[in-house]
Amino acid sequence: MRDEVYRYNEERWEALAEADALFTRPRLDLDAEEAQAYLGLGRLGIPRDLAGRKVLCLAGGGGQQSAAFALLGADVTVLDISSGQLERDRLAAEHYGVGIRTIQGDMRDLSALYDSTFDLVWHPYSLTFVPDCRIVFRQVARVVGKGGHYYLMCANPFFAGLTHDSWNGEGYTLRQPYIDEAETSYPDQDWVYG
Repeated sequence: MRDEVYRYNEERWEALAEADALFTRPRLDLDAEEAQAYLGLGRLGIPRDLAGRKVLCLAGGGGQQSAAFALLGADVTVLDISSGQLERDRLAAEHYGVGIRTIQGDMRDLSALYDSTFDLVWHPYSLTFVPDCRIVFRQVARVVGKGGHYYLMCANPFFAGLTHDSWNGEGYTLRQPYIDEAETSYPDQDWVYG
């Protein structure tokens, strides 16, 4: 399904990877203990022992989470829309001497994956890039196995676009109103590229 949303997201994430944005840089400084701390699994209610468990990093390319999970012995698959981001996952895996699978695709279409395959679907901040999250939720429900976990990180659109410059000494000043189902857009902050 290479619709307008797919094309926009692919182009945007390729540009971010090309610009070496902070969240596109692979983690190349981890050991197993640091990987455990980075992921925070124990505090999230996700089993800490991931050896042999199947993990899907959904729309989570860039070589951060995949490397951490692989260092903990998980069987890792990464599905991401950006070939540049997936290349960073492959580079991180090579750096650590671990194996991962990468699939270029859209989080709204997980047809390349079998039903009830994954023990954990790890879905970092990306759900805001699709217009209807229910499509993604149905796809995840199909691929996560019985007793598995779905960990979703999601930004609240109400405060999207707030920066350190929004602090007025007493609180953060909202400059953009939030309107249900309206497009939210704001420029990247300097730290993204620093």
